[in-house]
Amino acid sequence: MTLQTPPELFGRRAEIAAVESLVGRVRAGHGGVLVLTAQPGLGRTALVEYARGICGAFPSVRAAVPSRFAYEGGGPRLVCVDDVHRWDPASRAALAADLRRAPASTPMAVLLTYTEHRIGAGEFAGHTTLRLGPLDDGAAAALLDRLTLGTADPAVGAWLVREAAGNPRLLTALVAALTPGQLTGRSPLPEPLPGGEDLLADHALRVDELPGPTRGLLLLAAAAAEHEPDGTGADLALVLRAGGDPAGLAPAEAAGVVVAAGGRLHFTHPLLRRAVLQRAAPDRRGAAHLRLAHACRDRLPRLIQLACAADDHDARLAASLAAAAAAHPPHAERSAALARAAALTSDPGTRTDRLADAAEAARLAGDPVRARALLSRAGAVPAHGGVHRVRGLLALADGPADDARESLLTAAALLPPARARRALIGAAEAAWSMGDAAAYRDALTRLPPCDDDPLLEAYRTGMCAVLAGHTTEGHASLRRCLAGLRGAGRAERAGGAAGQGGEADGVRALGDALHAEEDGLCGAGQTGEADGAGVLGGPLHARATGFDAARQAGEAGGAGGFMRAGAAALVVGEVEVACEAGARALAAVRAYGPEVLLPRALEHLAYGELRAGRHTSARAHALEGLRAAHRIGQPNVAVSLHAVLALAASVEGDAAACAAHAAAAAAGAGPHGLAQAATLAVWAVARTELATGRPADAAARLAPLVAPGPRRGHFAVRMLAVPCFVEAAVQVGRVAEARRATAEFTRWAGATADGLASAQLARCRALLAPPVKAAAAFASAVAHHDRLPGEFERGRTQLLYGQWLRRRRRTREARAPLRDALVSFERCGARAWADRSRAELRAAGEAVGGERSPGPLSALTPQQQRIARHVAEGATNREVAVRLSVSHRTVDHHLRNVFAALGVRSRVELSRLLAGEGGSGVVTVG
Repeated sequence: MTLQTPPELFGRRAEIAAVESLVGRVRAGHGGVLVLTAQPGLGRTALVEYARGICGAFPSVRAAVPSRFAYEGGGPRLVCVDDVHRWDPASRAALAADLRRAPASTPMAVLLTYTEHRIGAGEFAGHTTLRLGPLDDGAAAALLDRLTLGTADPAVGAWLVREAAGNPRLLTALVAALTPGQLTGRSPLPEPLPGGEDLLADHALRVDELPGPTRGLLLLAAAAAEHEPDGTGADLALVLRAGGDPAGLAPAEAAGVVVAAGGRLHFTHPLLRRAVLQRAAPDRRGAAHLRLAHACRDRLPRLIQLACAADDHDARLAASLAAAAAAHPPHAERSAALARAAALTSDPGTRTDRLADAAEAARLAGDPVRARALLSRAGAVPAHGGVHRVRGLLALADGPADDARESLLTAAALLPPARARRALIGAAEAAWSMGDAAAYRDALTRLPPCDDDPLLEAYRTGMCAVLAGHTTEGHASLRRCLAGLRGAGRAERAGGAAGQGGEADGVRALGDALHAEEDGLCGAGQTGEADGAGVLGGPLHARATGFDAARQAGEAGGAGGFMRAGAAALVVGEVEVACEAGARALAAVRAYGPEVLLPRALEHLAYGELRAGRHTSARAHALEGLRAAHRIGQPNVAVSLHAVLALAASVEGDAAACAAHAAAAAAGAGPHGLAQAATLAVWAVARTELATGRPADAAARLAPLVAPGPRRGHFAVRMLAVPCFVEAAVQVGRVAEARRATAEFTRWAGATADGLASAQLARCRALLAPPVKAAAAFASAVAHHDRLPGEFERGRTQLLYGQWLRRRRRTREARAPLRDALVSFERCGARAWADRSRAELRAAGEAVGGERSPGPLSALTPQQQRIARHVAEGATNREVAVRLSVSHRTVDHHLRNVFAALGVRSRVELSRLLAGEGGSGVVTVG
């Protein structure tokens, strides 16, 4: 007997476990039956081969033809009955009877498979049945990598995975039908993709059994849905107007081929729709499209159906289709129309133009996979600016930022001025996300004066001035963007009204709007390199619909204008104005689209809310944005949103959530060069370390970010992290570094209108002040906070003030600021920071509710409890001294008393004692 090697399977963990369990029962001397059912091509036979491959020494046989079998003794045995649906009814009934009569003690296992919807109900009832579903995208990608040995171009691979719809047999056939050049992206992809004809024929067998009127209705439905976005189905009313027989619907639904819902007709599986079209003869397909064209009431769908019916190049029809697409707002439909127009176009240059426009529309519809596939069909056109622009914008959302910048700069050199402007704006955004201030300014400097858009021109000149170190001049220009915010709101409402009452082709038509959707200088927080300005956000937060295009066309209400104004507001320090602008931008995107802007709008608003101290709202918007970014395929935006969530968690004191989000941000930021997100993530972790009493760790983490030199963090975040660094550095004796950072922070605070900066500066000065001046400096800092909103930063200043008083044995005076700090932290949900305040209050001699019972430590003083818990965590005496702001000798003294009071002789015994408490319940102070 020849032993088989089981095949490699992807994404079938549960199914493999079921097969292995069946084989294990046979080895143990028992019997069993496992029924595998699936649609064609999902891997039933592969699982049969896997079962045979793991049998080892005992025999496995295949019953490939109708025949009855019975166990004849001789040891364990596996019988595999594949494709039992091909057997005649009598043979299936006999097989079912044999399986029912077989005693459970018989060491024979039976593995049988059949195709769904192809067998009578109840024939194998009572046996364990496992239904195979489609592969998920991860498993399909792994299979593709094995099939191509990792050589497939990522864009081509993503399109193949989508077209295969989770079907491993179809994916294998698609790969086999492409040339090496097509797989690697060196040659254009064919349209439609070849391969898998036999599999589609298997799917079509379900339709072949249906009545003639039903098959006719299904053909019309499949033709009507051909140009629709995935999952939207066909317009049932259109199908019926085109001659579909209403009586044909019930049999199709009963057979599980389609489902009618909400006036749409949905095929239960995308391969069924493709199978219906492929099964029909070309003349019948063409006739169906023509009938649909006559039944269409709108110009664009009518032209699309005519294009589907055409079997050759048609320049006139292609031109009409492209013109109609330019006036059609839904981006998915626009993309489908332009792709059809490209297929009808014989001129290579015009065809590439239309494919690039189709890819841009797909990108705006939130479908980057389709956008990349359309670019792959354009082939290698090194001198086509539109292709480079779309490729660069796709990389901006999912790719290395440097690659995006180079593609967009190349596009700008090839495109006419209007489109070159938008490419340069994208290049600036890429440079910002990289943390390259010089490259960002270079991209803006290349922009010609934007006389047709005064707000954009004010933004451009303002940012260039700020980045050149001319802060006063730059802020003056940026404030003109803020002055336009109210006007933008009025334009938004007027544009919305015009959009609702427009003409047939719509005042929402954009003309050149295929590329005007993102004419927005982004920048939710750019600042000058010279003065180290640090405002959250950046140009990556506002790549939205351009207010100028929206205003001129009555489209989308000017989301980009709001984002640009919000960015300018953060640069000059008008945080509340930035939040207002962010909220308006989000409302405009939700009302008018496009979908691709939603994650960016949410990210922009969340950054503004973080700056304003609204951490709960920031977390909610960031979570929504994260879900949208994953759904639309914008991993780079997801990275930035993870950084926002890490910062929110560092306020709330959720160390585990902060670490998880920071790790996710770092994992994505590193490969794609997203310096801003990486810097924010590091800052978030450091702030958590401060909250949990680890200032040495926080200082070591923040020092490279805030200090000059090649290792420093993103220039827009440096100054924001300085107050945390100064707090940590002073506690661990790095006073000289804290003074240098404070000097730079002083210059920045003097240039911003953000009142919080002045309060934080007063806190930094109090931490660095000599003892005789520190109390007055802390009082001044608290007075600054009293004039500002924001509980968290106010609580931090009060906590530090109370700590300073307590360390100087002014415990009675320390209680008031510590109580205020506790209230502030509780109001904003900063749990770990509230715990620090409670611990300080206890150390100051005031009983505080809300803490866990000290358990075995109840006999100790509050200071001894804190030392015991830190030591139980593994901290050295010197580390404990730093965390509690006491001397090393004080820790030694208290620890000896702790050992004596608890009757323990070592740190190990102390750790075990507290572990037996159910966790150390650590309450730490800094």
